Amino acid sequence: MSKLAHNPRRGEIDAELGGKRYVMCLTLGALAELEAAFGASDLVALAERFGQGRISARDAIRIIAAGLRGGGTEISDDEAAKLASPRGAAGYVKIVSALLTAAFGAAPEEERAVGENP
Repeated sequence: MSKLAHNPRRGEIDAELGGKRYVMCLTLGALAELEAAFGASDLVALAERFGQGRISARDAIRIIAAGLRGGGTEISDDEAAKLASPRGAAGYVKIVSALLTAAFGAAPEEERAVGENP
């Protein structure tokens, strides 16, 4: 399978789901969609919710579907839920983590862990 061109500076990631590679991105529209879905009042509240580290399977579906739509794929949450990850549950977690990190950035502890100064 050919690698898709994604731009990490725009918050894009690439991921394999359902045997196909996708460019995914939590655009401003996708983040607004997630605010509404999770009842968050703003982006800070949304980031705090995700920062708690507890994300349900339903949360993952919403985040992955929003990322797919933000990357230009027309897909419903129900359709996204049917896309298999080649790595099973761990693959979904990795995709969600990559999307959230791309959108909100790494926590200061994570940045230091890769050698950046505080």
